[in-house]
Amino acid sequence: MHGWRDRTPIAFLSSERCLPSPAILGRRTVLFGLAALTAAGLATRVHAADDLSAEMILNDPAAPVGGNPKGDVTIVSFFDYNCPFCKRTIQPLKAVMASDGKIRHVYKDWPILAPTSVFGAKLALAAKYHGKYEKAHLALMGIDGSRVPEERMRQALQRAGFDMPQLEAEANRRDAEITTLLKRNNAQAEGLGLQGTPTFLIGQFLVASPLDEAGFRQVVKDAREAS
Repeated sequence: MHGWRDRTPIAFLSSERCLPSPAILGRRTVLFGLAALTAAGLATRVHAADDLSAEMILNDPAAPVGGNPKGDVTIVSFFDYNCPFCKRTIQPLKAVMASDGKIRHVYKDWPILAPTSVFGAKLALAAKYHGKYEKAHLALMGIDGSRVPEERMRQALQRAGFDMPQLEAEANRRDAEITTLLKRNNAQAEGLGLQGTPTFLIGQFLVASPLDEAGFRQVVKDAREAS
């Protein structure tokens, strides 16, 4: 039943890259660089490959999108379901998006920390085909800790209301296209020079740190002012 996990594996990096500091940094400290999200800007770094273009990073048709699809600021999140620091950003970002109302959120599953990261990402992306990606995402991000075993992921999804045999069958059926998306996400992260999770592209800013609610609000404000 679970052969989809192994048929098209994602290549892992040699070291874990979940960012180690949970500290919330100042508004300028966390902005360690500008991500010049224009086609020309990214072309310099990634040799103009179509999959790595600004257009595909921001508007990949296969990537899940939440928030306001016509929002004036886009947040692109690179995350891993085994990253405890990613999990700390979920509620703050959710609160900011709900109160702001004009933020578009692009999800980039980047499973780099453990084999179960791929397992979780594939299940979440399988849920997308039934319009339930965000429900699966929140269920998996709600599991405390790192190195989460597969069974805990299954249990979390089941508690969230998923029919696990059906979801795993969908993951099996969609394995090739889901794996293609995960590889594309990884290529985009590498092309941007990302060092770990969580990482956010917020407008023109690249933020490589977990943020609290005030931090997200400030960078969104900065992004609007810079646009």
